[in-house]
Amino acid sequence: MAKDYYETLGVDKNASADEIKSAYRKLAKQYHPDMNKGDEGAAQKFKEVNEAYQVLSDDQKRQQYDTFGTADMGGAGGYGGQGGFGGFEGFGGFGDIFDNIFGGGMRQQRGGPQRGSDIRVNMRISFEQAANGLKEEINVNRLEKCDTCSGTGAKPGTQRRTCPTCNGTGQQRVQQQTMFGNFVNVQTCPTCGGEGTIVDSPCEDCKGKGTKQKQRTIMVNVPAGIDNGQVLTMRGEGNAGKHGGPAGDLQIVISVKPHKLFERLGYDLYLDMNINMMQAALGDEIEVPVLDGKVRYKVEPGTQPGTVFRLKGKGIKYLNSNRTGDLYVRANVQIPKKLSEKQKKILRDFGDKAKAKDREAEFVKPKDAF
Repeated sequence: MAKDYYETLGVDKNASADEIKSAYRKLAKQYHPDMNKGDEGAAQKFKEVNEAYQVLSDDQKRQQYDTFGTADMGGAGGYGGQGGFGGFEGFGGFGDIFDNIFGGGMRQQRGGPQRGSDIRVNMRISFEQAANGLKEEINVNRLEKCDTCSGTGAKPGTQRRTCPTCNGTGQQRVQQQTMFGNFVNVQTCPTCGGEGTIVDSPCEDCKGKGTKQKQRTIMVNVPAGIDNGQVLTMRGEGNAGKHGGPAGDLQIVISVKPHKLFERLGYDLYLDMNINMMQAALGDEIEVPVLDGKVRYKVEPGTQPGTVFRLKGKGIKYLNSNRTGDLYVRANVQIPKKLSEKQKKILRDFGDKAKAKDREAEFVKPKDAF
């Protein structure tokens, strides 16, 4: 064979039509002249890839090629006469080649309904508000459909008309002559800006845009249990759409102020609490702060420094649920720095009795590295 088309596309001789098409798309995108400007090697490779695909994608031509080593039906130079490359007649022009490679993205019209853009705002609330939820009004600047022209952009009593340049497609095809043949490039229509329609008499209120900037007051319902950084989405409260398209969304990013006592982890709360040496040794009933006030808690005698006790259901309410997290309190035993002589004597007497009971200090393996 003068040319191995299978090798050109990098596929096996038993490759399916889908495998051949997939290989072609990948290589055509890689070696496309628009992506390799001035690279003659890439241009030549692009030409070879297209020639191979024209043969192997056609069942009749592929069968003849596999049988005789050529798919030339008698025309000089193969398909189209220009050395097998032609003017891309088999593809209907440059725009059709791009459609084959990228799935038709260049042919999407912009004149149809378009969804409005989203609006993103920040909302700062207190720790308690995040835990309990709240309703609060916020002011939002957004684009809304013009009431005067009902969003058409045309003066009342007039209408938009089809763009005469692109006939409503929003695109314009520009033909270019190159050494490889005729290329047809698809561009946004310069007359209508891709809209597909134009306005002869613009609406005086919105200047032909179809939308106006307005400030709106919106009530936001913040659910109990929301956390810092979470986003509330209010559907349809964003900027207005175009050509009958839906409005975008309003996204509210929640920022929660830190609490002076509590640390939050998920739906649980954590608190460090100082107790004195006597409370730890003898036990006591203490008041523990919680989000909605205080509760009584019994400290057991012999409580060691760092002991953590749990108050069930005293944490944060789960979002959209009846469950509630817990409060974990860590006991920090405070050793007094200043003692009276009487207090020192009491402690010395206590220490002497303890030494008499156990003359050697007790050492144990630490649970954690220092």
